[in-house]
Amino acid sequence: MEFGTPLVGNGKKILLLGSGELGKEMVIEAQRMGIETVAVDRYDMAPAMHVAHRKYVVDMLNGSAIRAIIKRENPDAVIAEIEAIDTDALLDLEDQGVRVIPNANAVKTCMNRMQLRKLAAEKVGVPTTRYAFASDEEEARRACKEVGFPCLLKPEMSSSGHGHVLVKSEDEVEKGFRESVSHARGKSRTVIVEEYVKVDTELTVLTYRHMNNGSIETRTIEPIEHQRPSYYYVESWQPSTVSQEVIARSREYATRVVNELGGLGIFGVEIIVSGNRVLFSEVSPRPHDTGLVTLASQDISEFQIHVRAALGLPIPQVRVLTPAASHVILAQYETWAPSYLNVEKALSIPGVQVRFFGKPSTYDKRRMGVVLANGNDVNEARDKARKASSLILVK
Repeated sequence: MEFGTPLVGNGKKILLLGSGELGKEMVIEAQRMGIETVAVDRYDMAPAMHVAHRKYVVDMLNGSAIRAIIKRENPDAVIAEIEAIDTDALLDLEDQGVRVIPNANAVKTCMNRMQLRKLAAEKVGVPTTRYAFASDEEEARRACKEVGFPCLLKPEMSSSGHGHVLVKSEDEVEKGFRESVSHARGKSRTVIVEEYVKVDTELTVLTYRHMNNGSIETRTIEPIEHQRPSYYYVESWQPSTVSQEVIARSREYATRVVNELGGLGIFGVEIIVSGNRVLFSEVSPRPHDTGLVTLASQDISEFQIHVRAALGLPIPQVRVLTPAASHVILAQYETWAPSYLNVEKALSIPGVQVRFFGKPSTYDKRRMGVVLANGNDVNEARDKARKASSLILVK
């Protein structure tokens, strides 16, 4: 299928592979433009299923099931909302004329840390941390020595910080390797061993490719700054507080990587700032969790950008309208059909919004919602978001 022709109007349809909180926002944006929506995920009542026209519950790594659903629905665009999909099936479908967003190869590459790091560091040539790969305990031991202690072990295929293990000495390598691969998506036992750097701050450079007067254009948005007390997203804010030099380098690296990946849609490019080093880390081929803040900060959210790009619609230069921050609402333990306490207290804070994702069950540290807050500056917005999120209890 050729890129270029807008796909808006009666009878048009998008299908999401993955139906989490990011997919939910995309479905809402699509429905506002009159597009039929289909949500697919591995478990029932995933967030996007609450608002989609139809849903399917299947093993996302089952290529036959994915092919059957797409053949039955015949969507105008297939949007990959997660990386844990049978990417070979996506490649086959794309060869048959199915429009995969951003494209099947980008999804496959971003799912695999080895392929992604080789693309960024070796093919594109953007700076990264030192790294090596290992497929067993002995290789991991050699790789850790090569990279140097302390170092991070990450599964070849995972997301949202799952399987990130800090190894401080040779005695910890074997245990760290086993722990890391236990969190891998799929059957891979390969890990990437990365240099551990002191992180001053982290940025997400939302970078989108879209049709503009018959050709594909790549643009970046004002970077989002975020912090991770562990290895998962907790809070983010926009605009960032880093220097213009860091912003310029980050945008340059993001553009180079995304142009190599190709396709249409928004990419969340993660950048680490450590002293005077600006380092490419990872990229998501879809809206990014830290970009939830754009629901409050921008004139066009990252979710609307992705849907517009998928449908061949124009996207003007995106503007940040107000300083804003987001802070996640985390569960503390496992339960079914959770309830939320003190919401009215959170909403009494001026400039605060609350978005619950509608996940049917909880487990420790599961992300159940997000607080959005506006302020006169990012510090005020962050304070509001933190205070509001601390009030809400998941029971």
